[in-house]
Amino acid sequence: MTAQLHCFGESGHSYKVALMMQLTGYRWQPVFVDFFGGATRSPEYQALNEMAEAPVFVEDGRRLTQSGVILLHLAEKTGRFAEGERDEILRWLFWDNHKGSAQFGALRFLMNFLPPDKRPAEVIGWMQGRCKAALNTLENQLAGRDWLAADTPSIADLSCCSYLFYPEPFGFDRAGWPHIDAWLARIAALPGWKHPYDLMPGNPADRAAKEDA
Repeated sequence: MTAQLHCFGESGHSYKVALMMQLTGYRWQPVFVDFFGGATRSPEYQALNEMAEAPVFVEDGRRLTQSGVILLHLAEKTGRFAEGERDEILRWLFWDNHKGSAQFGALRFLMNFLPPDKRPAEVIGWMQGRCKAALNTLENQLAGRDWLAADTPSIADLSCCSYLFYPEPFGFDRAGWPHIDAWLARIAALPGWKHPYDLMPGNPADRAAKEDA
């Protein structure tokens, strides 16, 4: 059976899971979640995920939410991207969901997806400091090593990289972080890699094409 991933192109948390399935050749299909149209606030969606978040992974009657949980499930099922000490992989998954993606995604949203007159300058400034600290942690970890948690790429890398591939600015410039830049290049060189906007529906390019039609 083909797995379904309820997702949308702008979601870095969805991208982690979509990229894992893409790189492992997993059979899956995206189910578009109209986040910006309020879909996750609907009773129908919250019956699928009471946390009102994407992604949601559905396969053979099993439903999983939270990207870290889904990545662990897929790693166990495929035997891929799980090499290395489990505790170290988990350490980086938890760090990412607390200090990495959680902050990168929120700052990117505030700076790019809110109307300009509703963007809270003080909050944005505070979060930029938090994101810089998180990027420093990544940069230091990657100094002298290719991958975050093992000698080979793992789900820790797929989790932590997700928001750093998006084009919308939030204070991250790859040129300023040479070890992160080289690491992202290594991930993008993995066979089958795709950019999030080429992998999932409902992204700015889709909307632009619809408006032009």
